[in-house]
Amino acid sequence: RPPQEKIVQIVCRYLRRVEPTRTMISIQPAKINDLLAMQQANLWCLPENYHMKYYFYHLLTWPDLSFVAKDAKDRVVGYVLAKMEDSDDEDAITHGHITSLAVLRSHRKMGIATKLMKQAQRVMVGKYSAQHVSLHVRRSNRAALALYVETLGFTQYDIEKGYYADKEDAFAMRLKFVDDEEQKEDQKAVMKKRRTKRR
Repeated sequence: RPPQEKIVQIVCRYLRRVEPTRTMISIQPAKINDLLAMQQANLWCLPENYHMKYYFYHLLTWPDLSFVAKDAKDRVVGYVLAKMEDSDDEDAITHGHITSLAVLRSHRKMGIATKLMKQAQRVMVGKYSAQHVSLHVRRSNRAALALYVETLGFTQYDIEKGYYADKEDAFAMRLKFVDDEEQKEDQKAVMKKRRTKRR
């Protein structure tokens, strides 16, 4: 066979061996053993960094809301750190909040961030009866804004001036899980249930 065909065959065989390690990504609940890798991913990807105790706080308080994306070699390549914003105030709305989301540059453009977000959102709704989820994003972060607005359907409801440590503004974003009327009725039911439990 001509040398060019052989080269093509070699390249194809190589891609068949290598590509699965890049595409076989599983989304799993974050565990204590994952926290160091999550913190490392945060340091590599984002300017907003956290002490380890902050990761522990999320995982111990809301153990089912944070998720990691792992490759075929069980390495963390992305994560979402999430929590609930809850209140005993009857007029307060139970909602989730995304504290941090990151995917390693080598594994972007694969839909991992979307999968992580949707998994956290499913638990917020299914277990905690969240009415919406909120997050903050840098005004200059166009890639993140495209993900949140165009792919996930978030809308901006406020601008928080000087929110970040370097004084950059943040867009406050929100994704509603139900419409306003459903939200009011569901919230009344949740508060009634809480009062009954206290008795």
